[in-house]
Amino acid sequence: MTKRFVAIAGNIGVGKSTLTRLLSERLGWEPFYEAVSDNPYLADFYQDMTRYAFHSQIFFLSRRLRHHRRLLDFPNSVVQDRSVYEDAEIFARNLFEQGHILPRDYHTYRELYEVLIQFLPPPDLVVYLRASVPTLLDRIAQRGRSFEQGITPAYLDQLNSLYAAWMEGFMLCPVLTVPADDLDFVHNGGHLDLIIQKIEEKLSGKEEVVFA
Repeated sequence: MTKRFVAIAGNIGVGKSTLTRLLSERLGWEPFYEAVSDNPYLADFYQDMTRYAFHSQIFFLSRRLRHHRRLLDFPNSVVQDRSVYEDAEIFARNLFEQGHILPRDYHTYRELYEVLIQFLPPPDLVVYLRASVPTLLDRIAQRGRSFEQGITPAYLDQLNSLYAAWMEGFMLCPVLTVPADDLDFVHNGGHLDLIIQKIEEKLSGKEEVVFA
């Protein structure tokens, strides 16, 4: 059986971890989840974003690259909760645009990221879960994580804009865009079946795969 490497991308609250789990259960793939608790800069970052944003993002980038390398070496098919690209293209860029990362530091970060990405084979497929801000807010509220309750609509909207810009220019591997406003793959087994069908079509090489 051909090994597959699929990365799940999308904004906060869109359902990346849940889809990662469901795909791993249905397809027998190994799930790899995002881990952020071991970042030694995280507490300092939340106290002083401008001082520690660059340090924190460098740590996240190095950890994500190491994680990506492990996925490539894993012998069986894998599904990843959040891709290596989102740290740089979404979150570091957002911190830079907000003024928390200085231009000189951001330029250094981008140079490091772009060089490393050249040597890192991409996934076979990125599944991009796209959802509107109201949907994201509703799902964030439903899962009830206390540290997420202060996330504002404006912040989610900014991240959505960055995701749209990234997806428009992303050419490293095929992308399957899932309209997560309309598909409830958690409570509707038919919706999950449809997503799996579209993933398999995309992995088989079919160019135009859309959700009717």
